[in-house]
Amino acid sequence: MKCFIGIDLGSTTTKAVIMNEDREVIGRGITNSRSNYDTASRVAKQEAMIDARFTLLRQNLDGNEKLGEKQNEFLDDLERNFRREQFVEQLDDLKATCLRSSQGERFDSVRDKLNEVLDKVFIQLREESLALYAKGATRKSDFFRDIAGGRFLTLSEEISKDVGIKYDFALNVYDKSIIEVENRPPAGNLEGKFLDGLRNLTIESPELGITFDDVQGPVKDALAIDLEETFVVGTGYGRVRLPFPKEHIRSEILCHGLGAHMMYPGTRTVLDIGGQDTKSIQVDPQGVVDNFQMNDRCAAGCGRYLGYIADEMNMGLHELGPIAMKSTKAVKINSTCTVFAGAELRDRLALGEKREDILAGLHRSIILRAMSIIARSGGIRDQFTFTGGVAKNEAAVKALRELVKENYGDVVINIDPDSIYTGALGGSEFARRAVMEA
Repeated sequence: MKCFIGIDLGSTTTKAVIMNEDREVIGRGITNSRSNYDTASRVAKQEAMIDARFTLLRQNLDGNEKLGEKQNEFLDDLERNFRREQFVEQLDDLKATCLRSSQGERFDSVRDKLNEVLDKVFIQLREESLALYAKGATRKSDFFRDIAGGRFLTLSEEISKDVGIKYDFALNVYDKSIIEVENRPPAGNLEGKFLDGLRNLTIESPELGITFDDVQGPVKDALAIDLEETFVVGTGYGRVRLPFPKEHIRSEILCHGLGAHMMYPGTRTVLDIGGQDTKSIQVDPQGVVDNFQMNDRCAAGCGRYLGYIADEMNMGLHELGPIAMKSTKAVKINSTCTVFAGAELRDRLALGEKREDILAGLHRSIILRAMSIIARSGGIRDQFTFTGGVAKNEAAVKALRELVKENYGDVVINIDPDSIYTGALGGSEFARRAVMEA
Protein backbone atom coordinates (compact mmCIF):
# COMPACT_ATOMS: atom_id res chain seq x y z
CA MET A 1 0.00 0.00 0.00
CA LYS A 2 1.40 3.41 -0.98
CA CYS A 3 1.62 5.76 2.01
CA PHE A 4 2.02 9.53 1.82
CA ILE A 5 3.26 11.01 5.08
CA GLY A 6 3.19 14.55 6.43
CA ILE A 7 5.26 15.42 9.51
CA ASP A 8 4.70 18.69 11.38
CA LEU A 9 7.61 19.34 13.74
CA GLY A 10 6.27 21.84 16.25
CA SER A 11 8.05 23.47 19.17
CA THR A 12 6.13 21.41 21.74
CA THR A 13 4.69 18.45 19.82
CA THR A 14 5.53 16.68 16.58
CA LYS A 15 2.65 15.25 14.55
CA ALA A 16 2.50 12.78 11.64
CA VAL A 17 -0.35 11.90 9.29
CA ILE A 18 -0.44 8.97 6.84
CA MET A 19 -2.68 9.17 3.76
CA ASN A 20 -3.38 6.50 1.16
CA GLU A 21 -3.79 6.89 -2.61
CA ASP A 22 -7.50 7.67 -2.18
CA ARG A 23 -6.76 10.69 0.09
CA GLU A 24 -8.02 8.77 3.12
CA VAL A 25 -6.22 9.38 6.42
CA ILE A 26 -5.32 5.96 7.78
CA GLY A 27 -2.96 6.92 10.61
CA ARG A 28 -2.08 9.75 12.99
CA GLY A 29 0.78 9.96 15.49
CA ILE A 30 2.01 12.51 17.99
CA THR A 31 4.92 12.85 20.40
CA ASN A 32 6.43 15.61 22.50
CA SER A 33 9.13 17.43 20.54
CA ARG A 34 12.69 17.07 21.79
CA SER A 35 16.01 18.78 21.20
CA ASN A 36 16.71 15.79 18.94
CA TYR A 37 14.28 16.63 16.14
CA ASP A 38 15.27 13.60 14.07
CA THR A 39 14.03 11.35 16.86
CA ALA A 40 10.81 13.34 17.32
CA SER A 41 9.92 12.95 13.64
CA ARG A 42 10.78 9.24 13.74
CA VAL A 43 8.65 8.60 16.83
CA ALA A 44 5.66 10.54 15.46
CA LYS A 45 5.88 8.59 12.20
CA GLN A 46 6.13 5.31 14.08
CA GLU A 47 3.04 6.21 16.12
CA ALA A 48 1.16 7.05 12.90
CA MET A 49 2.18 3.68 11.44
CA ILE A 50 0.83 1.92 14.54
CA ASP A 51 -2.43 3.86 14.21
CA ALA A 52 -2.57 2.82 10.54
CA ARG A 53 -2.30 -0.84 11.60
CA PHE A 54 -5.32 -0.37 13.87
CA THR A 55 -7.21 1.24 10.96
CA LEU A 56 -6.40 -1.76 8.76
CA LEU A 57 -7.38 -4.14 11.55
CA ARG A 58 -10.70 -2.34 11.92
CA GLN A 59 -11.32 -2.85 8.20
CA ASN A 60 -10.37 -6.54 8.46
CA LEU A 61 -12.78 -7.06 11.36
CA ASP A 62 -15.80 -5.41 9.71
CA GLY A 63 -18.52 -8.02 9.58
CA ASN A 64 -16.71 -10.41 11.95
CA GLU A 65 -19.50 -12.62 13.36
CA LYS A 66 -17.71 -13.30 16.64
CA LEU A 67 -17.35 -9.61 17.46
CA GLY A 68 -20.61 -8.25 16.12
CA GLU A 69 -21.53 -5.07 18.00
CA LYS A 70 -18.53 -5.52 20.30
CA GLN A 71 -16.02 -4.56 17.57
CA ASN A 72 -15.35 -1.03 18.83
CA GLU A 73 -15.06 -2.18 22.44
CA PHE A 74 -12.68 -4.94 21.36
CA LEU A 75 -10.45 -2.57 19.38
CA ASP A 76 -10.38 -0.01 22.19
CA ASP A 77 -9.37 -2.72 24.64
CA LEU A 78 -6.76 -4.12 22.25
CA GLU A 79 -5.16 -0.69 21.80
CA ARG A 80 -5.16 -0.16 25.56
CA ASN A 81 -3.31 -3.45 26.05
CA PHE A 82 -0.94 -2.64 23.21
CA ARG A 83 -0.10 0.72 24.79
CA ARG A 84 0.63 -0.95 28.11
CA GLU A 85 3.07 -3.32 26.37
CA GLN A 86 4.72 -0.29 24.78
CA PHE A 87 4.85 1.56 28.13
CA VAL A 88 6.40 -1.42 29.94
CA GLU A 89 9.05 -1.75 27.22
CA GLN A 90 10.08 1.88 27.72
CA LEU A 91 9.92 1.41 31.49
CA ASP A 92 12.37 -1.51 31.26
CA ASP A 93 14.61 0.60 29.03
CA LEU A 94 14.54 3.44 31.55
CA LYS A 95 15.39 1.07 34.39
CA ALA A 96 18.36 -0.43 32.52
CA THR A 97 19.58 3.06 31.60
CA CYS A 98 19.25 4.30 35.19
CA LEU A 99 21.24 1.31 36.47
CA ARG A 100 24.00 2.01 33.93
CA SER A 101 24.04 5.68 34.94
CA SER A 102 24.41 4.68 38.59
CA GLN A 103 27.80 3.09 37.80
CA GLY A 104 29.53 6.49 37.71
CA GLU A 105 32.25 7.26 40.26
CA ARG A 106 30.16 9.93 41.95
CA PHE A 107 27.78 7.19 43.18
CA ASP A 108 30.49 4.83 44.57
CA SER A 109 29.61 5.51 48.19
CA VAL A 110 25.87 4.91 47.78
CA ARG A 111 25.65 2.54 44.81
CA ASP A 112 24.12 -0.43 46.62
CA LYS A 113 21.46 1.69 48.29
CA LEU A 114 20.81 3.65 45.09
CA ASN A 115 20.29 0.43 43.13
CA GLU A 116 17.95 -0.76 45.86
CA VAL A 117 15.92 2.45 45.42
CA LEU A 118 15.81 2.00 41.64
CA ASP A 119 14.74 -1.65 41.89
CA LYS A 120 11.89 -0.81 44.26
CA VAL A 121 10.76 2.19 42.19
CA PHE A 122 10.55 0.23 38.95
CA ILE A 123 8.80 -2.73 40.57
CA GLN A 124 6.16 -0.28 41.79
CA LEU A 125 5.89 1.48 38.41
CA ARG A 126 5.41 -1.82 36.60
CA GLU A 127 2.69 -2.86 39.05
CA GLU A 128 0.95 0.51 38.67
CA SER A 129 0.93 0.16 34.89
CA LEU A 130 -1.88 -2.39 35.22
CA ALA A 131 -4.17 0.22 36.77
CA LEU A 132 -2.84 2.95 34.49
CA TYR A 133 -4.01 1.07 31.41
CA ALA A 134 -7.03 -0.62 32.97
CA LYS A 135 -10.43 -0.36 31.36
CA GLY A 136 -11.94 3.07 31.99
CA ALA A 137 -8.69 4.53 33.38
CA THR A 138 -7.84 8.12 32.47
CA ARG A 139 -4.36 9.56 32.02
CA LYS A 140 -3.52 13.25 31.93
CA SER A 141 -1.03 12.53 29.14
CA ASP A 142 -0.09 9.73 26.75
CA PHE A 143 3.58 10.73 26.58
CA PHE A 144 5.93 8.35 28.39
CA ARG A 145 7.90 11.05 30.21
CA ASP A 146 4.72 12.68 31.54
CA ILE A 147 3.28 9.38 32.75
CA ALA A 148 6.40 7.77 34.21
CA GLY A 149 8.33 10.87 35.27
CA GLY A 150 6.00 12.24 37.90
CA ARG A 151 5.56 8.88 39.61
CA PHE A 152 9.29 8.11 39.45
CA LEU A 153 10.10 11.34 41.25
CA THR A 154 7.43 10.82 43.91
CA LEU A 155 8.31 7.18 44.57
CA SER A 156 12.09 7.68 44.53
CA GLU A 157 11.82 10.49 47.07
CA GLU A 158 9.79 8.30 49.43
CA ILE A 159 11.93 5.18 48.96
CA SER A 160 15.24 7.07 49.21
CA LYS A 161 14.17 8.35 52.61
CA ASP A 162 13.32 4.81 53.75
CA VAL A 163 16.60 3.38 52.43
CA GLY A 164 18.62 6.18 54.02
CA ILE A 165 20.16 8.13 51.11
CA LYS A 166 19.57 11.58 49.66
CA TYR A 167 16.80 11.83 47.06
CA ASP A 168 19.21 13.85 44.87
CA PHE A 169 21.07 10.68 43.85
CA ALA A 170 17.99 9.11 42.25
CA LEU A 171 17.01 12.45 40.73
CA ASN A 172 20.43 12.89 39.09
CA VAL A 173 20.34 9.39 37.63
CA TYR A 174 16.79 9.93 36.30
CA ASP A 175 17.56 13.33 34.72
CA LYS A 176 20.44 11.84 32.77
CA SER A 177 18.63 8.65 31.79
CA ILE A 178 15.21 9.99 30.70
CA ILE A 179 16.80 12.10 27.95
CA GLU A 180 18.63 9.07 26.60
CA VAL A 181 15.46 6.92 26.66
CA GLU A 182 13.33 9.63 25.07
CA ASN A 183 15.77 9.93 22.21
CA ARG A 184 15.20 6.38 21.07
CA PRO A 185 11.70 5.18 20.19
CA PRO A 186 10.36 1.82 21.42
CA ALA A 187 12.18 -0.79 19.34
CA GLY A 188 10.39 -3.99 20.26
CA ASN A 189 8.65 -6.31 17.80
CA LEU A 190 5.41 -4.68 16.62
CA GLU A 191 3.64 -7.97 15.90
CA GLY A 192 4.72 -9.28 19.30
CA LYS A 193 3.15 -6.30 21.07
CA PHE A 194 -0.10 -6.71 19.14
CA LEU A 195 -0.31 -10.42 19.89
CA ASP A 196 0.72 -10.00 23.55
CA GLY A 197 -1.94 -7.31 23.88
CA LEU A 198 -4.44 -9.67 22.29
CA ARG A 199 -3.56 -12.48 24.74
CA ASN A 200 -3.89 -10.09 27.70
CA LEU A 201 -7.24 -8.92 26.39
CA THR A 202 -8.73 -12.41 26.07
CA ILE A 203 -7.63 -13.13 29.65
CA GLU A 204 -8.72 -9.78 31.15
CA SER A 205 -12.07 -9.44 29.34
CA PRO A 206 -13.80 -12.83 29.27
CA GLU A 207 -17.12 -10.98 29.05
CA LEU A 208 -16.35 -10.24 25.40
CA GLY A 209 -16.61 -13.96 24.70
CA ILE A 210 -13.63 -13.85 22.34
CA THR A 211 -10.71 -16.27 22.27
CA PHE A 212 -7.22 -15.63 20.96
CA ASP A 213 -7.89 -17.93 18.00
CA ASP A 214 -11.04 -16.02 17.04
CA VAL A 215 -9.18 -12.87 16.04
CA GLN A 216 -5.47 -13.63 15.67
CA GLY A 217 -5.98 -14.18 11.91
CA PRO A 218 -7.28 -10.65 11.15
CA VAL A 219 -4.58 -9.19 13.43
CA LYS A 220 -1.80 -11.00 11.58
CA ASP A 221 -3.33 -10.07 8.20
CA ALA A 222 -3.38 -6.37 9.16
CA LEU A 223 0.26 -6.58 10.27
CA ALA A 224 1.27 -8.34 7.05
CA ILE A 225 0.16 -5.48 4.77
CA ASP A 226 3.19 -3.66 3.40
CA LEU A 227 2.97 0.05 4.23
CA GLU A 228 5.31 1.67 1.73
CA GLU A 229 6.68 5.10 2.66
CA THR A 230 6.14 6.46 -0.84
CA PHE A 231 6.79 10.16 -0.16
CA VAL A 232 7.29 12.18 3.03
CA VAL A 233 6.81 15.95 3.42
CA GLY A 234 8.04 17.83 6.47
CA THR A 235 6.79 21.15 7.81
CA GLY A 236 6.49 23.12 11.04
CA TYR A 237 8.57 25.19 13.41
CA GLY A 238 11.55 22.81 13.25
CA ARG A 239 11.23 21.82 9.59
CA VAL A 240 14.80 22.85 8.73
CA ARG A 241 16.01 20.17 11.15
CA LEU A 242 13.97 17.39 9.57
CA PRO A 243 16.10 14.65 7.97
CA PHE A 244 14.63 15.22 4.48
CA PRO A 245 15.94 16.75 1.25
CA LYS A 246 14.84 20.36 0.65
CA GLU A 247 12.34 19.29 -2.02
CA HIS A 248 10.47 17.39 0.72
CA ILE A 249 10.02 20.50 2.92
CA ARG A 250 6.94 22.76 2.74
CA SER A 251 6.08 26.00 4.52
CA GLU A 252 3.88 25.55 7.59
CA ILE A 253 1.64 28.33 6.25
CA LEU A 254 0.95 26.37 3.07
CA CYS A 255 0.44 23.11 4.97
CA HIS A 256 -1.93 24.61 7.55
CA GLY A 257 -3.93 26.38 4.86
CA LEU A 258 -4.30 23.22 2.77
CA GLY A 259 -4.93 21.03 5.84
CA ALA A 260 -7.74 23.30 7.07
CA HIS A 261 -9.24 23.28 3.56
CA MET A 262 -9.18 19.47 3.54
CA MET A 263 -10.94 19.32 6.92
CA TYR A 264 -13.50 21.98 5.95
CA PRO A 265 -13.59 22.76 2.20
CA GLY A 266 -15.55 25.97 2.87
CA THR A 267 -12.71 27.42 4.96
CA ARG A 268 -11.59 30.93 4.01
CA THR A 269 -9.82 32.08 7.20
CA VAL A 270 -7.62 29.91 9.43
CA LEU A 271 -6.34 30.74 12.91
CA ASP A 272 -3.64 28.42 14.21
CA ILE A 273 -2.37 28.88 17.78
CA GLY A 274 0.49 26.49 18.43
CA GLY A 275 3.19 26.21 21.03
CA GLN A 276 5.50 28.86 19.60
CA ASP A 277 3.50 31.03 17.22
CA THR A 278 0.08 32.28 16.13
CA LYS A 279 -0.82 32.29 12.43
CA SER A 280 -3.77 33.83 10.61
CA ILE A 281 -4.11 32.49 7.07
CA GLN A 282 -6.48 33.46 4.26
CA VAL A 283 -7.16 30.74 1.67
CA ASP A 284 -9.06 30.61 -1.62
CA PRO A 285 -11.72 27.98 -2.54
CA GLN A 286 -8.93 25.51 -3.49
CA GLY A 287 -7.08 25.91 -0.18
CA VAL A 288 -4.30 28.02 -1.72
CA VAL A 289 -2.94 30.74 0.60
CA ASP A 290 -3.92 34.31 -0.36
CA ASN A 291 -2.41 36.11 2.62
CA PHE A 292 -1.13 35.46 6.13
CA GLN A 293 0.21 37.12 9.27
CA MET A 294 2.13 35.74 12.27
CA ASN A 295 3.10 37.00 15.69
CA ASP A 296 6.23 38.96 14.94
CA ARG A 297 8.20 39.23 18.17
CA CYS A 298 7.78 36.42 20.66
CA ALA A 299 5.67 33.46 21.75
CA ALA A 300 3.37 35.60 23.94
CA GLY A 301 -0.17 34.30 23.79
CA CYS A 302 0.81 30.87 22.42
CA GLY A 303 0.90 27.41 23.94
CA ARG A 304 4.21 27.99 25.72
CA TYR A 305 2.71 31.04 27.40
CA LEU A 306 -0.15 28.92 28.76
CA GLY A 307 2.40 26.35 29.92
CA TYR A 308 4.24 29.07 31.83
CA ILE A 309 0.99 30.21 33.46
CA ALA A 310 0.21 26.62 34.48
CA ASP A 311 3.64 26.32 36.09
CA GLU A 312 3.16 29.64 37.92
CA MET A 313 -0.16 28.42 39.33
CA ASN A 314 1.21 24.95 40.12
CA MET A 315 -1.33 23.09 37.99
CA GLY A 316 -1.41 21.03 34.83
CA LEU A 317 -1.80 22.70 31.45
CA HIS A 318 -4.96 20.65 30.87
CA GLU A 319 -6.54 22.20 33.99
CA LEU A 320 -6.42 25.83 32.82
CA GLY A 321 -9.42 25.74 30.51
CA PRO A 322 -11.85 23.93 32.85
CA ILE A 323 -10.98 26.23 35.76
CA ALA A 324 -11.38 29.36 33.60
CA MET A 325 -14.82 28.12 32.51
CA LYS A 326 -16.00 28.51 36.13
CA SER A 327 -15.41 32.28 35.99
CA THR A 328 -18.22 34.75 36.61
CA LYS A 329 -16.20 37.76 35.41
CA ALA A 330 -13.02 37.94 33.37
CA VAL A 331 -10.31 40.03 35.01
CA LYS A 332 -8.63 42.40 32.56
CA ILE A 333 -5.03 41.35 32.02
CA ASN A 334 -2.71 44.06 30.78
CA SER A 335 0.19 41.94 29.60
CA THR A 336 0.47 38.75 27.56
CA CYS A 337 4.27 38.92 27.79
CA THR A 338 5.61 35.81 29.46
CA VAL A 339 8.23 37.86 31.31
CA PHE A 340 5.67 40.10 33.02
CA ALA A 341 2.62 37.82 33.17
CA GLY A 342 3.83 35.91 36.22
CA ALA A 343 4.26 39.12 38.23
CA GLU A 344 0.84 40.40 37.20
CA LEU A 345 -0.75 37.06 38.02
CA ARG A 346 0.76 37.10 41.51
CA ASP A 347 -0.37 40.70 42.01
CA ARG A 348 -3.94 39.83 41.03
CA LEU A 349 -4.01 36.88 43.44
CA ALA A 350 -2.62 39.11 46.21
CA LEU A 351 -5.46 41.58 45.56
CA GLY A 352 -7.98 38.82 46.21
CA GLU A 353 -9.06 38.10 42.65
CA LYS A 354 -10.33 34.57 42.08
CA ARG A 355 -8.01 32.37 40.08
CA GLU A 356 -10.81 31.30 37.70
CA ASP A 357 -11.50 34.98 36.91
CA ILE A 358 -7.78 35.64 36.37
CA LEU A 359 -7.52 32.64 34.05
CA ALA A 360 -10.61 33.71 32.12
CA GLY A 361 -8.97 37.12 31.65
CA LEU A 362 -5.73 35.50 30.51
CA HIS A 363 -7.54 33.42 27.89
CA ARG A 364 -9.42 36.47 26.64
CA SER A 365 -6.18 38.46 26.37
CA ILE A 366 -4.61 35.64 24.33
CA ILE A 367 -7.52 35.65 21.88
CA LEU A 368 -7.51 39.46 21.71
CA ARG A 369 -3.89 39.26 20.59
CA ALA A 370 -4.86 36.65 17.99
CA MET A 371 -7.70 38.88 16.76
CA SER A 372 -5.24 41.67 16.01
CA ILE A 373 -3.16 39.23 13.92
CA ILE A 374 -6.33 38.15 12.08
CA ALA A 375 -7.19 41.78 11.36
CA ARG A 376 -3.74 42.38 9.84
CA SER A 377 -4.21 39.37 7.53
CA GLY A 378 -7.50 40.70 6.15
CA GLY A 379 -10.07 39.89 8.84
CA ILE A 380 -12.41 36.91 9.06
CA ARG A 381 -14.20 35.57 6.04
CA ASP A 382 -16.85 32.89 6.38
CA GLN A 383 -16.01 29.99 7.08
CA PHE A 384 -13.48 30.37 9.90
CA THR A 385 -11.39 27.39 11.09
CA PHE A 386 -9.52 27.33 14.43
CA THR A 387 -6.60 24.87 14.63
CA GLY A 388 -3.61 24.02 16.83
CA GLY A 389 -3.22 22.70 20.34
CA VAL A 390 -4.92 25.73 21.93
CA ALA A 391 -8.10 24.85 19.96
CA LYS A 392 -8.58 22.06 22.52
CA ASN A 393 -8.76 24.60 25.35
CA GLU A 394 -12.47 25.23 26.03
CA ALA A 395 -11.87 28.64 27.63
CA ALA A 396 -9.89 29.82 24.59
CA VAL A 397 -12.67 28.58 22.30
CA LYS A 398 -15.32 30.39 24.39
CA ALA A 399 -13.36 33.66 24.24
CA LEU A 400 -12.83 33.23 20.50
CA ARG A 401 -16.52 32.69 19.80
CA GLU A 402 -17.43 35.77 21.81
CA LEU A 403 -14.85 38.03 20.14
CA VAL A 404 -15.59 36.79 16.62
CA LYS A 405 -19.30 37.52 17.13
CA GLU A 406 -18.54 40.96 18.58
CA ASN A 407 -16.29 41.91 15.66
CA TYR A 408 -17.59 39.97 12.66
CA GLY A 409 -21.13 38.88 13.49
CA ASP A 410 -22.43 35.37 12.85
CA VAL A 411 -19.63 33.41 11.22
CA VAL A 412 -19.36 29.63 10.89
CA ILE A 413 -16.54 28.52 13.22
CA ASN A 414 -15.03 25.09 12.56
CA ILE A 415 -13.05 23.24 15.22
CA ASP A 416 -12.08 19.66 14.45
CA PRO A 417 -11.16 17.29 17.33
CA ASP A 418 -8.01 16.41 15.35
CA SER A 419 -7.14 20.02 14.52
CA ILE A 420 -3.68 19.61 16.06
CA TYR A 421 -2.85 17.47 13.00
CA THR A 422 -3.81 20.18 10.46
CA GLY A 423 -0.25 20.99 9.36
CA ALA A 424 0.71 17.31 9.05
CA LEU A 425 -2.50 16.66 7.09
CA GLY A 426 -1.59 19.39 4.60
CA GLY A 427 1.91 17.92 4.39
CA SER A 428 0.55 14.45 3.59
CA GLU A 429 -1.57 15.89 0.77
CA PHE A 430 1.47 17.68 -0.66
CA ALA A 431 3.27 14.32 -0.48
CA ARG A 432 0.42 12.58 -2.33
CA ARG A 433 0.34 15.25 -5.04
CA ALA A 434 4.10 15.00 -5.54
CA VAL A 435 3.64 11.39 -6.68
CA MET A 436 0.08 11.01 -7.93
CA GLU A 437 -0.17 14.34 -9.79
CA ALA A 438 3.41 14.57 -11.02
